Amino acid sequence: MAEAETRRRARGGGGAARRAERTAVRIECAKYIERNIPNLEILNEEALQIIEHNAETVLEEIGVAFVENPEALERWKAAGATVTGERVRIPRGLARELCQTAPSQFTQHARNPERNVVIGGKNLVLAPVYGPPFVRDAAGGRRYATMEDFNNFVKLGYMSKWLHHSGGTVCEPTDIPVNKRHLDMLMSHMTLSDKPFMGSVTEPVRAQDSVEMCEILFGKDFVQDNTVMTSLININSPLTFDSVMMGALEVFAKNNQASIISPFIVGGAMAPVSVAGTLTQVLAEVLAGVAYSQLIRKGAPVIAGTFVTSIDMNSGAPTFGTPEAAQITYGCGQLFRRLGLPYRSAGSFNGSKLPDAQAAYETANSLNAGLLAGVNFMLHSCGWLEGGLVSSYEKFVMDADQLGILHKLAEGVKVDENAQAMGAIAEVGPGGHYLGCDHTQANFKDAFWRSELLDYKPFETWEDEGARDTMVLATARVEKLLGDYQQPQLDPGIAEGLRDYVAAKKESMPDAFM
Repeated sequence: MAEAETRRRARGGGGAARRAERTAVRIECAKYIERNIPNLEILNEEALQIIEHNAETVLEEIGVAFVENPEALERWKAAGATVTGERVRIPRGLARELCQTAPSQFTQHARNPERNVVIGGKNLVLAPVYGPPFVRDAAGGRRYATMEDFNNFVKLGYMSKWLHHSGGTVCEPTDIPVNKRHLDMLMSHMTLSDKPFMGSVTEPVRAQDSVEMCEILFGKDFVQDNTVMTSLININSPLTFDSVMMGALEVFAKNNQASIISPFIVGGAMAPVSVAGTLTQVLAEVLAGVAYSQLIRKGAPVIAGTFVTSIDMNSGAPTFGTPEAAQITYGCGQLFRRLGLPYRSAGSFNGSKLPDAQAAYETANSLNAGLLAGVNFMLHSCGWLEGGLVSSYEKFVMDADQLGILHKLAEGVKVDENAQAMGAIAEVGPGGHYLGCDHTQANFKDAFWRSELLDYKPFETWEDEGARDTMVLATARVEKLLGDYQQPQLDPGIAEGLRDYVAAKKESMPDAFM
């Protein structure tokens, strides 16, 4: 009897332990995507050569403007370009030659080494939405973003399995002075997450603050020898490089930190209405921007990027998820691979005001195009709404869930002995079913990708549970992830150093809201 009672207790204890394990909060982060599928290439060799030739013609004959940046003009003049006023004309072949020192891939280090990402090659790194001044959720509707919202999005990013990167300005916290908010945003990324993050680019001095805060977090020598930040450097298309963006680029390049050189293209407004014409302008701008980064520091890590949308010719509003945008995304992938540069494009782009069918269609079109185009760094991969004006809580978790599909698609199709399933086919034979066969039992746990958000229950069960639509399910998912959030540990001395730095910086200047 005693022995039987002991066995029952042991079984009960084991069951309790297993139940506890099943209900415990697990913070998972999938490794960045390593593609095992081919890229979709829509341009033939003749088209590629025409676009490359035309881009060099643009640089040589039309030129690009480096505005309010006399040092940049002197650098270009010393490199062999012709400078007239603020116009820089780059001889054919010079920009391409300068781009050759940029690395084809690089590692961005996170404070948790398990979260490091390799940007370039066949890899795809997914980062959340960037830049919206507004946020939206089911409870509060559309409103200006606050620092509390920013912290919440960083937490959601940290808790989202399929996101590899914490991003940058996941929303613009308008309750913090403009000249100080970058400090709070960086502090949030550094302390509330241990994934890689982006630096500030809104002023060169803020880029320098980003470097100095990273030196506290990682160590000064480590920062100079390794890339710990990625930053978004937008080109003012058409063909204009302003002093703010270039000043930030100069800071990051000097300090061995990565910059995404990314034209901001709205077809029909900032670029021609034709795909070939837009590709020509994008390539010219990227060549000039990447080349300039190498004038600052040979070997500085850069990502060739493009943000692509078209325009509604009736209203003037930007449109997303369109076939033309996909064609440009595919074409840029081919052009940038020929340059040997990592590639940034695509995202959860849509023009919808709500996380509705329009948002889902346009987002799916853009995400899938990015995967097939060979994108290496996908900013805005979740949370984007209303043409980039809004960071949506519900859309964030909807998109973050769907990013798992990109991981699955990128694996390709296995044809090893297990995948061939010949034993299962023989075991079941004609007229049977596979539910109970050995192969199914051995593989069912990871045979299919599974959503953690969408509802696949029978109608009766769905109706009994409240007939919840995707918006309701997403609201519940947001609440769960924020409720389950656990802050990653950080050395107390480093945390104190960051707090002191931020406090001293804020104390050194008055608040500015413009």
